[in-house]
Formats: sequence, structure tokens, C-alpha cells
Amino acid sequence: MKSSPKQAENHVYSISDLSREFGITTRAIRFYEDRGLLSPERRGQARIYSPEDRVRLKLILRGKRLGFSLDESREIIEMYDPAHGNVEQLQRLLQGIEQKRAQLQQQLRDIQSLMGELDEAESRARASLAKNISP
Repeated sequence: MKSSPKQAENHVYSISDLSREFGITTRAIRFYEDRGLLSPERRGQARIYSPEDRVRLKLILRGKRLGFSLDESREIIEMYDPAHGNVEQLQRLLQGIEQKRAQLQQQLRDIQSLMGELDEAESRARASLAKNISP
């Protein structure tokens, strides 16, 4: 049975719920909280996370997979503005993606160059070894 929007709004998550769902440690979630990226409600010693906290965590983890720093992710997440179509947020995201892509392309070129140098060094070493082993 599907939950109604009202029920979904009232849904809350424990730190264990989020840890299991996203496959991360509770320590990681507390770290994001300490950095001000998540702000759960407190009930005694328990942390109670809202659906908004869950979405923020999902976006933090997505940003991490894409290579964004926590500060970059925070900047993008805090730009959320559905009333204006999230235009600034999406433009900033695209800018960040372009920067990450350029960075990865440079790293790929560097790796390819290094692989060529390793191939040359290996060839020279094998040729020298063959000369020294031959009778």
C-alpha cells in the first residue's frame, strides 16, 4: 500500500535507518552533522532525521561520488530554490561537473603519458637484461 504525501511528510528516520539505507557508518552521518550538513531533531539522546535530512544525505553522497568536496556539495545543496526552478543550483552543478570532467581528462592524459614512459622503461630494461643473459 502506498503512503499518502501526508504520511511521507511525517516519516522520520533514525541514524541506524539512514546508515543501513545508504550503506555508510553512523560515524559518517555524525561527521556530516558536525559539519553542519545535516541537522536532526534531538529526542533525548536519539537523533531524529527528517525526509529533508535524508535527501540532503543522498545529495552529499552523490556529490562525494562525483568528486565534489563537502563545501562544494554544501554550496550546491543550499542553492535549492524550487520556486525559481533551481536554475542557479543547476547552473552551479553543471559548472562543477565541467570542472571535474576537465580535471579527470587531465589526469587521464597524465596516466597515459606515464604508461608510455613505463612501457619504454620496461622495454629498455628487458633489452638490457637480454644482453646480459645471452652467452
